[in-house]
Amino acid sequence: MLLNSGSTTPIYVQIAEWLENEILNGNLEKGDKVFSQYKLADMFTINPATAAKGLNLLYEEGILYNKRGLGKFVSEEAMEIILEKRKNQKLKGLLVEAVQEAKRLQVSENDLLQMLKDMMEEKKGD
Repeated sequence: MLLNSGSTTPIYVQIAEWLENEILNGNLEKGDKVFSQYKLADMFTINPATAAKGLNLLYEEGILYNKRGLGKFVSEEAMEIILEKRKNQKLKGLLVEAVQEAKRLQVSENDLLQMLKDMMEEKKGD
């Protein structure tokens, strides 16, 4: 993943989201050691302090935990925390935008729901 330096999303948040995606995709599992701030800094060509800020964000949310002297590891509850967070923040935000746009375009609730059902059906194989 390349970080988007032109994005309004801070780099440390992009690092945290990348690590969340690694967990969601199964590349990092509960109990796994995550990359150090220095490894992340090297991987993404960023300041180690920025990488540390991304790691600390996930630590504060309970997605990562510290093992003194060993680094940060994926918590037992990481997957559930990420899923709940993304449902309540990202997905809800996208749905609010979709509903607002549907109203502007005078799309009925039934038509909007049907569009959503159709998209869900299309994506079943993905």
